[in-house]
Amino acid sequence: MKLTFGWPRTLASRLSLIFLISLVLAHGLSFGLQFYERYQSAMTLMLGNLEQDLTTTVAVLERLPANEREAWLPRFEHPNYRYILGTGQPGTAMNMTHSPVSVRSMQATLGREYTLSFQDVPDVRPHYQAHLTLRDGSPLTIDVRPSIMPLSPWLPLLLIVQLVLLFTCTWLAVRTAIRPLTRLSEAVDNLDPNGEGTHLDESGPTEVAFAAVAFNTMQQRIATYVKERMQLLAAISHDLQTPITRMKLRAEFMDEGVEKDKLWSDLSEMQHLVQEGVAYARSMDTSTEAVRRVDLDSFLDSLTFDYQDMNKQVQLCGKTGCVIDTRPHALRRVLVNLTDNALKFAGAAEIKVQTHGDHELSIQVLDRGPGIAEAELPEVLKPFYRVESSRNRDTGGTGLGLAISQQLASALGGMLRLSNREGGGLCAELRLPQKAG
Repeated sequence: MKLTFGWPRTLASRLSLIFLISLVLAHGLSFGLQFYERYQSAMTLMLGNLEQDLTTTVAVLERLPANEREAWLPRFEHPNYRYILGTGQPGTAMNMTHSPVSVRSMQATLGREYTLSFQDVPDVRPHYQAHLTLRDGSPLTIDVRPSIMPLSPWLPLLLIVQLVLLFTCTWLAVRTAIRPLTRLSEAVDNLDPNGEGTHLDESGPTEVAFAAVAFNTMQQRIATYVKERMQLLAAISHDLQTPITRMKLRAEFMDEGVEKDKLWSDLSEMQHLVQEGVAYARSMDTSTEAVRRVDLDSFLDSLTFDYQDMNKQVQLCGKTGCVIDTRPHALRRVLVNLTDNALKFAGAAEIKVQTHGDHELSIQVLDRGPGIAEAELPEVLKPFYRVESSRNRDTGGTGLGLAISQQLASALGGMLRLSNREGGGLCAELRLPQKAG
C-alpha cells in the first residue's frame, strides 16, 4: 500500500509547518557550522599538545637510564595514547594514503630524528601503533587509540531548550497571525442582515484594521438594504390594500354569478399574496422582538390547545422541562406555519419534542400526508417555490410559508430541516440551541 502525505489544509498548520521547517533548518545549519568550527579548534589544540608531548616525552626517555624508563612510563600516559618499551602488538602496515591526521603530526614532529613505522592493530575501535628506536637501540612503541571528541553534557539539554523555544515562538507567531482571520470567520458565520451581528474591533495592524472596517461597513450596508426592502414592501402592501378593498366593495354590488365568484377569489388571492410577501420580508428582522425566557412545555401546550379548541387534530408528544431564551412570537410563527402545512396536506399533525445532549433540542412536526419528493426537499424552503402537484388555489398557497419558517428559524439561532417519514408523511424538524434555566 502506498502512503501519501498531502499538504495541510488549514492555514495555521501550513504556516506552522513552513516556519518550523525553515527555523529548524537554519538552526541546524548554524549548529553544524559552530560544531565543525569547535571540532577544528579542538583538533588543532589537541594536535599541538600531542606534538609538544611527543617531543618532551621522547627527550626525557632518551636522557633516562634504561633501567629507570619503565617506572616513568605511567607519568607519560594519556587517555588516547601511551608509551610501551618494546615492539608492541603485532599488526598490519598502515595505508599511509588514508592515515589519520595524528599520524602526519607524529611524522612532522619526530620524523626528522627518528625512523617511524605505523601499523594498524585489530580492535573493536580504531587502534594503531607507531614504532621507533631510541639512540641506545631500545625500541619504543606509541600505542594510540583515537577517540571522538566527547560532547559537553549540557549540549543536548541546550538543543532541547532551543527546539522548545522554536516551537513556542512559531506557535505564538501563527496564533497572532491567524487570530484576526478566526474572528473574521466567526463574524461572517454570525452575520446578521439586521446589522446586529458581531462588530469587529477596528484596531490592530493596518491590514487587520482595514479588513475589520470593510466587514463592518458591509454588514451595515446589508442591514440598510434589508430595511429599505422591508419599507418598500410595506409601502407596496399599503398602496395595494386600498384598491383591492375598493374592488372587493364593487364586487359586492355585482349580480350573483360565476364571474363574481371568480373575481372575488382573485382579489382574495391577491390580498393574501401581498400579506405573505410582507410577512416574509418581516421575517428577516426579529430585532423588534425582545428575547424572553420561555417554559417550552407550557408554550407547546398552549399552542396545541389552541388548535384543539378549533377542532384541529393536533397532538403533543414528549416533555423536556426546559426553560429557553427565545423570541416567543417568532417561534410560534414557525410552529404555526409548520402545523398549518401538516393540517393542509394530511388533516392531522403531531408535535414531538426531545433534547439532544445539554445544548440542543428538537421540535418535530409530523404528518402522514403525501410527503415531498426527495429532490424537492431543499427547493420548497426557497421563496415562492411550490410543489408542482399543489399549484392550485385551494392547497397551493403562495410558496412563502416554509421560506418564512426557515428565515425565522435562522433568526432564532436554529435550523429547519425537512425529511420524508418511513411509511409516508413529512417530518419538519426545528433544532434550537438549549439554554436551560
